[in-house]
Amino acid sequence: MNLKSLKVFCDIVARRSFSRAAEDNGISQSAASQLVGQLENRLGVQLIERSKRPLVPTREGKVFVDGCRKLVAQYEALEDEVRSLHEEVAGRVRVAAIYSVGLHHMSRYVREFATLHPKANVRLEYLHPERVLESVEDGTADLGIVSYPRGTRSIQAEPWREEPLVLVCAPGHPLAACSEIAVGALDGANMVAFDPDLVIRHEIDRVLAAEGIEPRVVLAFDNVETIKRAVEIDAGVAILPEPTVQREVAAGTLCSLPITTTGTEDLVRPLGIIRARGKPLSPTVKRFIDLLHGHARDLDASTTVAATAS
Repeated sequence: MNLKSLKVFCDIVARRSFSRAAEDNGISQSAASQLVGQLENRLGVQLIERSKRPLVPTREGKVFVDGCRKLVAQYEALEDEVRSLHEEVAGRVRVAAIYSVGLHHMSRYVREFATLHPKANVRLEYLHPERVLESVEDGTADLGIVSYPRGTRSIQAEPWREEPLVLVCAPGHPLAACSEIAVGALDGANMVAFDPDLVIRHEIDRVLAAEGIEPRVVLAFDNVETIKRAVEIDAGVAILPEPTVQREVAAGTLCSLPITTTGTEDLVRPLGIIRARGKPLSPTVKRFIDLLHGHARDLDASTTVAATAS
């Protein structure tokens, strides 16, 4: 038994596929299957339910994979720590992010990290919020970037930054001529909203309800991009994170307006970093988190300066 076999087994369980895990590890599907067979022979138990699709671990397999993930994570963290003794940041960082966190911003962070640490490798994947959580839990990702982060028994969450929520409308909409909009103007307005099962929808509805506001939801989608396309054809207005519409506002296809509320709670979307609770972080992953927090501080400072100037 060696660490490579344990890692391949963990990847098979996470990816629910022999072929995908084999590809990730640069081996053949047959070799991946043989590695699991050798583990099963050594332990005297079946680890994978091969008759089910997608593949699932047996009861014994679930216990074994939990322990294997800890061993693999500890060894990878040890490797990075040894490398860092030469003040050289090397190793891998796997990041899973929600789509609306912004391809432009995250890609810029990844490029900057690669410039600072050319021997490090950052893999960035965009997923549905539930899949981000699953990727962190099953070890496919070292970090997750999510909105409205919440810690659980298996997930540790920390705040990253807050994004103001703005009213978005088509350039020809009557509200487009305003410099800002009072939340009361949204009562009864045609709204293109997020799907009811998303946390951001719950939070927006909660703040609007506290203000006594009830817009008329005409369409609902599970992602920012589709909502923007609906607003562009003037199907209704929407409340979206300000950074997600910067490109369209600059191009003149959408207008965004600050929303003023009467209560003590502003309309903002908090973003956070999640990771598996109890899993050691490698020095390379820690450096990437430090870079993200550094950018968040710079963004907060520039926002404060802009607000003071206005």
